[in-house]
Amino acid sequence: MKKLRIAQVGTGHPHARGQTDTILANPEFDLIGFAEPSPEYRHPESKYFLDPSTPYSQMRQYTVDELLAMDDLDGAIIECQEEIGTEYAQMFADKGVNIFMDKPGTHGNASYAKLMETARQKNIVLQLGYMYRYNPLVQKALEMVRAGELGEVYSVEGQMSLCYPQSMCQWIGKHKGGMMYYLGCHMIDLVLLFMGGVPEKVIPMNCCTGQYGFTGENYGFAALQYKNGVSFVKTTCAEVNGFQRRQLVISGSKGTIEIRPMEIPVQGPVYCQKSAAIFNVNGKSERVECEPFGRYAPMLQAFADHVRGKSVNPFTYEYETDLFRTVMQCCGWED
Repeated sequence: MKKLRIAQVGTGHPHARGQTDTILANPEFDLIGFAEPSPEYRHPESKYFLDPSTPYSQMRQYTVDELLAMDDLDGAIIECQEEIGTEYAQMFADKGVNIFMDKPGTHGNASYAKLMETARQKNIVLQLGYMYRYNPLVQKALEMVRAGELGEVYSVEGQMSLCYPQSMCQWIGKHKGGMMYYLGCHMIDLVLLFMGGVPEKVIPMNCCTGQYGFTGENYGFAALQYKNGVSFVKTTCAEVNGFQRRQLVISGSKGTIEIRPMEIPVQGPVYCQKSAAIFNVNGKSERVECEPFGRYAPMLQAFADHVRGKSVNPFTYEYETDLFRTVMQCCGWED
């Protein structure tokens, strides 16, 4: 089977290195090289892309224009800094190239909606890097909800926090919504998936803890009101042991599912982890752990399958547009 010929655009996204390592470990991909369009947009704790310890030092470096001039690319992996991904994804979408773009992609709704419309018109794969969609226990919970095993779902609670040093907090402060924009978007995605669509009302309550004398929104909280209940998302970079406490709770009229912790690092493939959950359904309680899996492996494999036509991306252009608009609402954006 012919490998998929892909290129990476950007190394500054916090997930860039993980995605690169995962792609290199997947035999379906031929990662021909990368372009770094904006060296000034680097994660403050990232190593420079020419550091000998990174895979980029062994890869061919192109300009963006050189990649755009190629007519044999099967896909572009957009790993630019958070707020400029959509700008570069649009360039490749205009050329009809399949795109994997890390989340969330930009600030404001207009450019995002344009990208999704271009992808729809060109009929290309456009996949977003929301990794928890592919978590095995999240997938199991979705199957149970869609099968009616939890009855009517009336609430989803998502928490995704950690404890960052001062330099990272300062970087987060560049973004409207701060932590809600940076990490809360993952949980907002899961709320929409389990609640079956966008909320009737969003109430953003993002604020600052004052840690390190920081003035940005490093504490994110948003309530998402539906006709039958209220869901919420909480995220902060000031919570001690926050990474180990990441959780998702889905409550329905027949049962509750709690996935916690969502990530348990283990030895194994690239960025390997597993998850644990408690399923309380129909009066029975069961605790389960999934088998170890690569954090980014399932979604990049899904991208390969979508490009090859083995499967259809279940996350439609319309869904991604609605999700992004909801993320912006949770961040307090008015656009």
